[in-house]
Amino acid sequence: QVQLVESGGGLVQPGGSLRLSCTASGISFSVSGMAWYRQNPGDERDVLATINADGSTDYAESVKGRFTISRDNAKNTVYLRMSSLKPEDTAVYYCATWGGRKYWGQGTQVTVSS
Repeated sequence: QVQLVESGGGLVQPGGSLRLSCTASGISFSVSGMAWYRQNPGDERDVLATINADGSTDYAESVKGRFTISRDNAKNTVYLRMSSLKPEDTAVYYCATWGGRKYWGQGTQVTVSS
């Protein structure tokens, strides 16, 4: 079965950095688009960054210039490097497939607070 497993969340101070990882199994990762989303309670789940199989990327305006999505096909892993973090970046972060059938990870909490 398909599994997407996120890791790397935690508590970070404003201005700090974190790198999230998402390791996939059960899909043909190298030909799959991937994405990172985030969600707070009561809010919609918003897409933050996408990366296609060819490595092309796109970002939401709210994170452009601060977040970087990348992938390592040898490890079936997609990353989200987050820098200059703000308290409003606090959320549960999810990875998901992008395009085709949708699969989700279980989410990882990121809290930005002093």
